[in-house]
Amino acid sequence: MSKDEREAFLRLPHVGVIGIEDSGRGPLTVPIWFDYTDDGHIRVLMHPESKKAVLIDAAGRFSLCSQSEQLPYQYVMVEGPVVDRQPCDVEAHARPMAHRYLGQKMGDDYVGSGQDSSSVVYSMKPERWYSVDYGK
Repeated sequence: MSKDEREAFLRLPHVGVIGIEDSGRGPLTVPIWFDYTDDGHIRVLMHPESKKAVLIDAAGRFSLCSQSEQLPYQYVMVEGPVVDRQPCDVEAHARPMAHRYLGQKMGDDYVGSGQDSSSVVYSMKPERWYSVDYGK
């Protein structure tokens, strides 16, 4: 994929799979919601005491792969360092993320349940990109 194609792909609401180094084991790999920001960063939200957050804090970086499950298959994988970690602001981070994946009504219900009220936001600047569009 070209740079513009892969960035457009990451702006779509595909669920990602985050990969984080877990010393002495294989990496932790779990599904996660993410956002590709206008400044070219991958942003993810999680509880600060979760296994994901603890491992990201230790490693200082993560990978994320997002794919299309319909033919023709496509995927984009990015990897890089965490460049920012901050408390989650519900209106700036959690609500837009919930809207991205659930739509406005269900997203508002999700945010209203307090799911992300104590989350942190990690921003990663991609250093490595791998992408494929099997439709080409």
